[in-house]
Amino acid sequence: MSALYTTEALSTGDGRNGEVRSLDGVLDEVLAVPKEMGGPGGDKTNPEQLFAAGYAACFHNGLRLIARGQGVELSASTVQSKVSLLAREAGGFTLAVSLTAHLPGLEQSTADQLMKATHEVCPYSNATRGNIEVTLTATVQYGTSDG
Repeated sequence: MSALYTTEALSTGDGRNGEVRSLDGVLDEVLAVPKEMGGPGGDKTNPEQLFAAGYAACFHNGLRLIARGQGVELSASTVQSKVSLLAREAGGFTLAVSLTAHLPGLEQSTADQLMKATHEVCPYSNATRGNIEVTLTATVQYGTSDG
């Protein structure tokens, strides 16, 4: 496979209480362990938030691409990603992801089909398939999304 795009990031400091930046300087974030995990929290981000943002954006782009290829108009779509850090019984940690797409105006069956098709091509979905639980939900009416 030939790479379509490659980027690099560097973590410095104390990992989850350090800093991450892309080598081109576009991304430059200070990290803090969330209060829920015993850290300071505050207005700093964490790896799970960064992963959730990347997965939501990538999946949303793929969803719009798949819909366009099928002649389906997505006017006001959104994708919300919820990432949970879980302790494994055998030790260590894993993630769980819930992706919710709000696709107003579509038939539920069309929305569900688009979600499944997108999950087959999204790079984040392909990278995590078989490794973590990913739940897909499509909502088609206003007021039925979590946020």
